[in-house]
Amino acid sequence: MDTAPLFTNDTIVFGLLMIVLGVIFYTSSIKEGFWKKFYSVVPSIFLAYMIPALFTTMGFIAPDWETINEAGETVKHSSNLYYMSSRYLLPAALVLMTLSIDLKAVYNLGWRALAMFFTGTLGIVIGGPIAILLISMVSPETVGGAGPDAVWRGLSTIAGSWIGGGANQAAMLEIYGYNQKLFGGMVFVDIVVANIWMAIILIGIGKSAKIDKWLKADTTSIEELKEKVSTYAKKVERRASFTDITIIAAIAFGTVGVSHFGAGHLSSFFGSIVAGIESTTIKNMFTFLDSQFFWMVSIATIIAILLSFTKAKSYEGAGASQIGSLFIYILVASIGMKMDLTLIFDNLGLVAIGAVWMTIHALLMILVAKLIKAPYFFLAVASQANVGGAASAPVVAAAFHPSLATVGVLLAVLGYAVGTIAAIGCTILMQIASGG
Repeated sequence: MDTAPLFTNDTIVFGLLMIVLGVIFYTSSIKEGFWKKFYSVVPSIFLAYMIPALFTTMGFIAPDWETINEAGETVKHSSNLYYMSSRYLLPAALVLMTLSIDLKAVYNLGWRALAMFFTGTLGIVIGGPIAILLISMVSPETVGGAGPDAVWRGLSTIAGSWIGGGANQAAMLEIYGYNQKLFGGMVFVDIVVANIWMAIILIGIGKSAKIDKWLKADTTSIEELKEKVSTYAKKVERRASFTDITIIAAIAFGTVGVSHFGAGHLSSFFGSIVAGIESTTIKNMFTFLDSQFFWMVSIATIIAILLSFTKAKSYEGAGASQIGSLFIYILVASIGMKMDLTLIFDNLGLVAIGAVWMTIHALLMILVAKLIKAPYFFLAVASQANVGGAASAPVVAAAFHPSLATVGVLLAVLGYAVGTIAAIGCTILMQIASGG
């Protein structure tokens, strides 16, 4: 079946996304009347995410599609915009938004950030088996299956994705041998539920002050970090010259180049070591070390932190973090275009499991945040560090303030490390819950 969208040329689609961002920021800059009231309720970053999703839903654009060639064969096509954004613009944004970071202030954020991260992990671990038990009461066939087709085996891949990321998901697919012909359905549930949750989190950012008040959260350390970065930015603020812009671009994309170069070699090196491990279980626990994306994000963050101790830090005054923020918004738009809202109705049973699973994760996060008086920032970023990984945790963190993007990266990297181990624990519980 031909499923080609209206626009299939990435150049045209990129132009459309940039027009969307331009309109969003133009209207959000109007500080009176309807637009002032509108953006007091709906955050601009949510629109940057949702409008491309609506375009995909209406068939204007698509992340993937199929066409029929003259021989009657199905040909698969994909947009490269998300790859470009996540592999080129994300590491560039990380270095530009981390140039002015104050590591001591990040350290002073304290134990609550880690507590919320592990709460998020626990929510995923226990959420899966509880979701299976609840859905089985209503629709036992939804959580059934035997052998390689067993639903719990497929859900193990979602657990890997929601705790660590793509590498952990692939590891769980390998460990539990789920039928790869059915794997696409699990990927679909992963994308739909995770993206809906991300949309809810983005909406909450616009209400973070009210949420923090309800949580009785202590936001002192976060405000101190934001204040330090803002004060430094004002101190070195200047009108950016062409030389400044060129050097900022050199710092950003030079880092991208070094990150990709290092990631290629390190993933190959550690991949060969992991491949030599005899125990399949231990091997799959460390499969994330074989991920170029993991090393790319890690190297970019390390370079950014090192540069924050040099004169490169002064380029914050020429707008480095603002350029980085633009890159983040482009990434958000490319993530949004992966979401087709109509797909929610294609497999309601599995989506229901995912929705219940994510609800348990969210409720546990809210409960613990209330108990330890953690700010909404910690809740949102810790959740995304689990569910979204390194591609979206920095996005959510930067939506609060560009200086906070590094916090999202650090928690996401932690997610890579614990992802497979925690996902195995979750899968054992899901197997028991489903009677498998």
